Amino acid sequence: MFAGTGSDVGKSIIAAGFCRIFKQDGFCPAPFKAQNMALNSYATPEGFEIGRAQAVQAEAAGIPCHTDMNPLLLKPQSDHTSQVVLNGKPIGNRHAYDYFRKEGREELRQAVCEAYDRLAQRYNPIVLEGAGSISEINLRDSDLVNMPMAKHANADVILVGDIDRGGVFASVYGSIALLPPDERKLIKGIIINKFRGDLRLFESGVKMLENLCQVPVLGVVPYYKDIYIEEEDSVALSSKSMQAEQGRVNVAVVLLRHLSNFTDFNVLERDPRVHLFYTNNTEDLQKADIIILPGSKSTIDDLYELRRNGVAQAIIRAHRNGATVMGICGGYQMMGVEVLDPDKVEGNIERLPGLGLLPVSTSMTGEKVTRQDQFRLAIPTEDSAMMQGYEIHMGETKPIQDAQSSPLNIFADGHPDGYFVDAKCMGTYIHGILDNPGFIDFLLRPWQEKIAKATIVNGYNDLKSFKEEQYDKLAKHIRQHVDINKVYQILTNHD
Repeated sequence: MFAGTGSDVGKSIIAAGFCRIFKQDGFCPAPFKAQNMALNSYATPEGFEIGRAQAVQAEAAGIPCHTDMNPLLLKPQSDHTSQVVLNGKPIGNRHAYDYFRKEGREELRQAVCEAYDRLAQRYNPIVLEGAGSISEINLRDSDLVNMPMAKHANADVILVGDIDRGGVFASVYGSIALLPPDERKLIKGIIINKFRGDLRLFESGVKMLENLCQVPVLGVVPYYKDIYIEEEDSVALSSKSMQAEQGRVNVAVVLLRHLSNFTDFNVLERDPRVHLFYTNNTEDLQKADIIILPGSKSTIDDLYELRRNGVAQAIIRAHRNGATVMGICGGYQMMGVEVLDPDKVEGNIERLPGLGLLPVSTSMTGEKVTRQDQFRLAIPTEDSAMMQGYEIHMGETKPIQDAQSSPLNIFADGHPDGYFVDAKCMGTYIHGILDNPGFIDFLLRPWQEKIAKATIVNGYNDLKSFKEEQYDKLAKHIRQHVDINKVYQILTNHD
């Protein structure tokens, strides 16, 4: 298990790297995180929902993702409530206080342990990931994902600390010191992550930590900038919030409060024809060539906020001035005439006007759609090849009365998806649609004059090969800075 001194210390990336290392070394690894809290999710081949991080780790391990890898997923809907997804299907919304109370926890504990047991019968080793800090002592009795899970799995625990944020000695030592003796003995190693500068300057620090904690430091992993692995959290998006620039197609992704599945834009961000940035600044939106309304876990709440802060009007104004506007999932719903919620699935607002850019109406329903898709563009183009994506959404969107049917895509089974007004106004329910080079070409077609001089990077069209290369680079990076032989010794001498 890779556990952490806190959130965002790099557990997910380290776990993904070890999934690839174990695969390279001839094993059959699989990732596991008992409970994940994230808006970034993914649809399994069977049509169930798990955290995106475990899907990425499964990809690094070279295996299909499965709900047993993340049996419990919490998708925040507000500061206090989350949708609870168990074994890939939502079972309701829970207030944080109610969720973390002891009552009912044993049923969830049994469910996540059973998922782990099933997974352990099929793969070896299992690369577990903790959540947040291992030493949230006020939540110890209700913890499902950290040391209690390690005890169930009889796992060797490696503690990951983030030196970039400062205070690494206190966070590592304190995390271990706060554990009860039976849990402390499971900590078999320490990895210091996100180091910047000359590694020799921390050699004395390694010895100090080992003396303090009586646990070996297995490695100090430097911060990297040239390896591209999908992030689990939207923390990094703030660094991508920047103004438009000259010379490329400027793509603004609207920065929503409940933005979900921001990995939709990873491929587009690397396209040399594009400069992608995240913003909710009305002036920056006017400088964009393409505005994308992304997915949202709380469509009505985010739509209300866009109308309140002037962003909705700024998007409409930018479109009138020639910008392309595209909506994905919740963003597609917002682009319509209205969003209806008569059963109050999302809250107390039963109807809210949309941006009115698409002649469609959305009705929220309690049933969640989760599935992987194959589709092609419904609009005649030179490239009619099948593309791939996935859906995770609640709600049904239909053309309003008297509006003609004009789907953007056609699924392999013949059903329509989305709505197409013209090459500068469209919406879709399909996440991952921008992972398809053919669709990116289609989206950028109105901007051909601007990108005529763009240089295409070799291999840009092959997403699968690119990802494989990145996992191998991550594994190499970890091998260079972590004593892998010591890791294997820990696993071999496991008691």
